[in-house]
Amino acid sequence: MESLSLAVLKKAAEMEEIAEIHIICDQLKTRLQEDKIIKDRRIHLCTYPYSVVAREVIDWLIDRKEATDRAGAVELMNKVMEYNLLHHVSNQYPDFRDSKLLYRFAKDDGTFPMELDVKVIMRGQRIYEKITNANVNLLQSREVEGVKYERCFVAREMIDMLIHIRECKNRSHAEQLCRRLLEHAVIQHVLSKRHFSDSNHLFQFRLNFRRRRRLAELLNKRPQAVVDSQGSPFCLRKHSHDTASFSSMSSSSDGRVAGARRSSMSSGSSSAFHNNASGFTFSNPEELCNPRSVLKRPVTLEELLAPGAPYVRKTLTVVSDAVGWGFVVRGNKPCHIQAVDPTGPAASAGVKLRQFVVSVNGHYSLDCDYKTVSTFIITGPRTIVLEVMEEMNP
Repeated sequence: MESLSLAVLKKAAEMEEIAEIHIICDQLKTRLQEDKIIKDRRIHLCTYPYSVVAREVIDWLIDRKEATDRAGAVELMNKVMEYNLLHHVSNQYPDFRDSKLLYRFAKDDGTFPMELDVKVIMRGQRIYEKITNANVNLLQSREVEGVKYERCFVAREMIDMLIHIRECKNRSHAEQLCRRLLEHAVIQHVLSKRHFSDSNHLFQFRLNFRRRRRLAELLNKRPQAVVDSQGSPFCLRKHSHDTASFSSMSSSSDGRVAGARRSSMSSGSSSAFHNNASGFTFSNPEELCNPRSVLKRPVTLEELLAPGAPYVRKTLTVVSDAVGWGFVVRGNKPCHIQAVDPTGPAASAGVKLRQFVVSVNGHYSLDCDYKTVSTFIITGPRTIVLEVMEEMNP
């Protein structure tokens, strides 16, 4: 079977960002329609179907806690306009303003340019909805090399389904469609190694079209992808030249936390930081190359899952910023949170030290080592859903 090339991986990373933007805006439009913010409006003897009043949208965003103030709401809507998904009804104003001006979504008035990339993503969304709404067992939880994956499907069964629901005429057509879906980040091989083919290999939907997005995710630009890099959840795809204090890595002799936002994946025995790449100077390199675990004592998987164990499960959603997610995993079956950037997205989402990673975007992770858990994070979307276990009243 054909392995994934660097060009395909890069294109998929680019398409994932485009897909997320369209999903966010589609969900916004649906919610505005449900609350009757979008409706036919009349101004200057002209009727504009499916339009919105800018000031009403801003009020709605603040009321729904999508924005904290009017300036933030305007910034969000200008981001939507930047992607050509919204425009002034007469194109007289190139920006979104806190006023009584009328705006329309480009997909509602036929002005949206339906490029090939967008068509593939929209078709993938349609297929996803058809499959999830159908009474079939195509998407299932499956185990590969001891790791559990959610919403998986066998390639041949997907081809059968595409023909059955009349999305494709024959197997060759279906295979080519799935290859396009993979290149556009709609689906992926469970191990992110192979291109799609008519085979018994497992694939899964890379995009969860039904996940509720927040409009603020538009402001979190995805860092440029670096394939096969030794990145970490702190800084996955981009080097940072800003130092930042972490909650707990290794302390220097003067009591300060030594660390930078760029680091490598932490292992059960070491956690090598890229101090040369970013030009940082650390007070104690030996400690950073082999930092002590933040766990108060070793915890086994059996102990975590024992009936009556003093642990509580939590589900956290972390949206990466331009630097990364802001945390490091360490350990082996189970992995735990070794460090958290107090100013990063993870800390804001509730990620804390000594939490044990149960799953990442639906991938069961308690019986995985740090490399596998890190791969789940790296190969997934910029928004990750973490299920963790933390000790009650530690």
